Amino acid sequence: MKKILMVILPLVLVTACVDSLDDWNIDQKRASVVPARTLFTNSLKSVTDILTTPNVNSNNYRMFVQYWATTTYLDEPRYNMTQRLYSENLWNAIYRDALSDLKESKRLVEADASLVPAVKNNQLALIGIMEVFAWNVLINTFGDVPYSEALDPANSLPKYDDAQDIFNDLLTRLDAALALLTPGEPSFGAADLIYSGSAAKWQMFGNSLKLKMGMLIADVDAAKAETIVEAAAPNVIASSADNARFPYISAPPNNNPLSANLNPLFSSREDFVIASTIVDAMNDLDDPRRPFYFTETEPGVYEGGDYGFSNTYADFSHVSAKIIEPTFEALLIDYSEVEFLLAEAVERGFDVGGTAEEHYNNAIEASILYWGGTEDEADDYLAQPEVAYATAAGDYKEKIGTQKWIALYNRGWDAWVEWRRLDAPTLLPPSGPSIPNELFIPVRMIFPVREQTVNTDQWETAAAKYASDSPNSKLFWDAN
Repeated sequence: MKKILMVILPLVLVTACVDSLDDWNIDQKRASVVPARTLFTNSLKSVTDILTTPNVNSNNYRMFVQYWATTTYLDEPRYNMTQRLYSENLWNAIYRDALSDLKESKRLVEADASLVPAVKNNQLALIGIMEVFAWNVLINTFGDVPYSEALDPANSLPKYDDAQDIFNDLLTRLDAALALLTPGEPSFGAADLIYSGSAAKWQMFGNSLKLKMGMLIADVDAAKAETIVEAAAPNVIASSADNARFPYISAPPNNNPLSANLNPLFSSREDFVIASTIVDAMNDLDDPRRPFYFTETEPGVYEGGDYGFSNTYADFSHVSAKIIEPTFEALLIDYSEVEFLLAEAVERGFDVGGTAEEHYNNAIEASILYWGGTEDEADDYLAQPEVAYATAAGDYKEKIGTQKWIALYNRGWDAWVEWRRLDAPTLLPPSGPSIPNELFIPVRMIFPVREQTVNTDQWETAAAKYASDSPNSKLFWDAN
């Protein structure tokens, strides 16, 4: 009997310490409850990583806009979208890793009775602005996407909403988020890796996003674009000090994604060289950003590979040491980009203050200084007849589009959006006897192949709108 008690008694005492047997089923090494601030941080990183990475399984936009060429693999610069899962991986990164975390973060903030109203509203505003940012990535990549029925675990087959309807709703959501902000009051603090919780800077970020959204539709609805742009312009990012920067650290997995794929510290792959398209354009202008963008093939010489064809790695310029540094930051929106948008807005007759030339000059100078150039170099660059606003070739779209394409060099996805919108500079797909079919630079991304098998009926309806899910079918704002 004593032996039985010696066995049973410890079990009784141990089980008496738990409320139910469910308490035994807890993984002590994995968090069962994640704070709202942690989810918000993770969403920022998820969005930034997918837009920044050069991994060919996730992001090939640097190839679309002819910043990079390849050494071996030709599927990416020849626009084969089915060979790899980069369509699906971007889709998952935004839906699963960003928007889902933002949704849960929002739920937790709303349920937290301990938060004072100003702090709660600021946190909800930051979440709301990032939700709009993330949704914009989806609609400007794919067009129609699941929206009104998305992110619902009970509905695994959500319908695809019209991209323009989503866009209009996002504008309403963005205005609502901006209205919640109280500058000077706290928000997420250090968990906000972009602005350290500054509501004032998020106000600038949100208005800069609104400015971008307004300009996006300028060719299809000028009146609405004007209203949006003029409302946003007084409160946008006003200097490079206010750039929306995501900081990376030296250690994986939180290092700069370019370093993870290109830096010899982390990878021995030699898949990419710089494309001659951008190198030649910058060489012609003696652009002072070249040493910050590219490596030299010999002292003072920058040479690009043949876009769309195989290239010998050792023969051409590569991505610079600056850009593949593990701690090199990523930009979501910056001052240079905002100034280019304002220059264009002036040309379209929108009342945003200043002249197109002033904003254009500010944009180029800001880009050169950001990358490490000097004011004297910026002045000399702008003094060239090929660069000066009054004498550069083409209409305002070509002048602004070409210089914006150069300035957005490390932001391939944004450059792809702006190239489609402004139709400048002129980029031609690879051609030649070794290319069996005529190629076209994609103007949208095809839906993930998985959607065809998992969400077939809804996919078929959406795909039919884009000529059977064609990458050559333009989105609602791409009028030219």
